[in-house]
This record gives sequence, structure tokens and C-alpha cells, in this order.
Amino acid sequence: MSVYALDFGTTHTGQPTHLYRMKNASGMEVDVTDLGACIVAVRVPDRNGTLVDVALGFDEVSRYENNKFALGAVVGRCANRIAGASFELDGRTYTLTANEGTTALHGGRDMWYLRLWEGALIGKKGRRRKGASADTVIFGLFSPDGDQGFPGDLDVRVTYRLTDDNELRITYDAQPSLKTIVNLTNHSYWNLNGHDSGSVLGHTLQLAAERYTPTSADKIPDGRKVSVAGTPFDFRTAKRLDQDFTESFGNYDHNFLLGGDGHRHKVATLVGDKTGIRMMVHTSTPAMQVFTARPLDVEDGKGGVTYGAYGGIALETQFSPDAIHHPEFRQPVFSPEYPFHSRTTYAFDLA
Repeated sequence: MSVYALDFGTTHTGQPTHLYRMKNASGMEVDVTDLGACIVAVRVPDRNGTLVDVALGFDEVSRYENNKFALGAVVGRCANRIAGASFELDGRTYTLTANEGTTALHGGRDMWYLRLWEGALIGKKGRRRKGASADTVIFGLFSPDGDQGFPGDLDVRVTYRLTDDNELRITYDAQPSLKTIVNLTNHSYWNLNGHDSGSVLGHTLQLAAERYTPTSADKIPDGRKVSVAGTPFDFRTAKRLDQDFTESFGNYDHNFLLGGDGHRHKVATLVGDKTGIRMMVHTSTPAMQVFTARPLDVEDGKGGVTYGAYGGIALETQFSPDAIHHPEFRQPVFSPEYPFHSRTTYAFDLA
């Protein structure tokens, strides 16, 4: 296992950025950058041993400064949506910024994935190393009291580890100074046929989700937890992503309840129809947003590729959207005595 720190250019303000390339004994490679703690590339061997880049991204740091669709991004303080761009906690109302109608999406302003994080290579015994050999990359961010409108300081750490079993493990830790909301996820778009191969609708997906949360027109859950049985949201048996599309229903941007108990469970299996590359998702989070990205419109992806409608699928492990307004959902509320911790693993092999 090795990690190499490479120059990734400078920001518009002249700050240098880095690309950290992890490579395992099987030849799998993962590139991450300290701008936004973003996943830039995930190269997985196909049936012929050829590396296929299965994550949408950009070639230049300047594009990550204008990352409209949050490609590969770590999203916080609160991933997904908060209705009315405000919430109440312990009798006090906190005002956020509405950036999707009246809703605050992915923090609402000054997105974390547009910020430069502190990056470090970490050795097997936890020692920081200046050399190329290591087994993890850790990114740190300090979010001060009032950041994006949320209460309390927050010390954040995101750890990426690539194992020799072709597992990409992402661990999130956040220590608050006050009671606050924390809901972190990674917003990568996956295309297991290759990031430059077009639509993912031929992929098959299986989810360990018995229920989902219906939404109103503004994509805010209405509080119900509904069985997936007999609906387009039933992925308990693997099926093509577009199998249940109709003239009136042609995109998933929905939250599935995973029934998580804080321990990691296998919750999803995605298979590329052309390469046979399979990705299994294990997570400790109680929910996952599935987004098939019909609105995707990126003209300058890696290699000059245009990412259009359905060009990737995001599997965002997290707390349910707008959970703070729905006490019946697991609550993303944390405190100095109860810090945030979660882990999601993306494991790759061939179907």
C-alpha cells in the first residue's frame, strides 16, 4: 500500500492544493484532494485487469472551486435538506441560507467542499509521515461557531483508507463544542462502466431498505415511513435503475431507511452492466439518499468529457433529510459528550 502527495495546482487566491494518490497491491488507485476533501478518481480493475475510473470528477483544481453538483465532495455541516432554512434546538432558532427555493441544501452557504482542508499522510502506527509510503489520508477542517448558521465550534476529521481487499473506507469524526446538528456524507457520483461511459441506467442496484420517506414537491420528507413493497422504490431484489421509470417518474432523489443500529451493515450493491464491476456499500448510518442525477450537466469533466443526465449515481449515506423537523426520524444532534462518528465502506470486485 502506498500514498503519494502530488501538486494539484493553486486556487484562485493562490493557495497550493494537493492530490493524494493511494494505490494497493491489487493495482486499485484512489485520488483525493484537500480542496473539499473530494474524491477525484477511483480506478478499479475490470475483467481484463484494465483500470476503469468509476468516479466522476475534474482534472483541475479550478473546476473544484466551481463544483456545482458536488462531485466527489464531503458535504456538511448538514448534508441534504432542511426545510425553511431554519431549525430550533433547545428553544433557540437558528437561521441558515436558503439555496433551493426556501430550503437549505448541504449547508446552504459557503460549502465545505469549496474550502481547503488540511491534509496529512498517516502511517500504519498513526504517525504522520512526510514520505510517500502510508496507508491512510486524513483531512481536517475547523468549522467555527456560527459557520453556515449552525451553533458551536466543530473539529472535523475525514479519513480515507484503501485496503488491499479493494475497499475504500471513509471514516467521519466531528467534535462539537456545543449541542449542534452534524450530518456528513460523501457526494461521489459512481459510474461502474467508467466515468466517461454515459448513462448509468443499465446498472443494477440492490438495497437493504424496507422503507423509504415520501416527500412533498420541494423534496422534503412528509414524516411518513412507507413500505417499498409495490412501489418503484423496491430494490430489495436487484433491478435496473430505470426498470420502474414511467412518463411521470424518471429520477430517483429519495431517502431510504436502512434500519442501522450504529454498526456497519451491507446496505447496497451496484453492478455495472458493461464492465461487471460491482460495488458494495457498508455503512453505520440510518439512511441513504439515492440520486440518479437526471439534472446532471457538467461540460468539463475529466478528459474533457461531458457528464449529462444520468451520468452517475450518488449513494449518500447519512441521516434522513430534514430530520431535525421530524422527531420520528433518527436525530443528527451531537454534543461535546456525544461526538459524531460514522463509517462508510465502498468495496469493489467483479460480479
